[in-house]
Amino acid sequence: MGESMKAHDVALLLTIGLVIWIAGMIYYANYGQVILESTSARYWFAFALSPAVSALLCIAILRWRHVPPAHWISAMLLLAIPGMIGEAAALSNLAIFLPKLHATSGGRYGALLFATYAFVLGIAEIVTLRATPLAGDKSPQV
Repeated sequence: MGESMKAHDVALLLTIGLVIWIAGMIYYANYGQVILESTSARYWFAFALSPAVSALLCIAILRWRHVPPAHWISAMLLLAIPGMIGEAAALSNLAIFLPKLHATSGGRYGALLFATYAFVLGIAEIVTLRATPLAGDKSPQV
């Protein structure tokens, strides 16, 4: 991908992010009640698994696109933004987007989303910070 992202790279990452969100929305629309409205153990398992799986998927995409570590946070935001916007719409219209879920499950779903986005973006920020020298710092990052 080189030193800076080109317009087609930005468009591709946004498109991939949109596709991931649509796939996730279809999955949770069909199976969300099994995760969010079942046992506490099942929910917490998903709460731990979702961020890890999402991070691995996004890291694989960034490596596939040869995104330099210094650009990971920007690239990861491009992957995340379509889903974040889509989830805002979904959470405010839960009965339309996730009709099989009870309205009371919206909070659990939102918490799962926040944890997932925070984890994925946090990893990208750490990678970017480690790859980018601080202003005025001449020493290489370890």
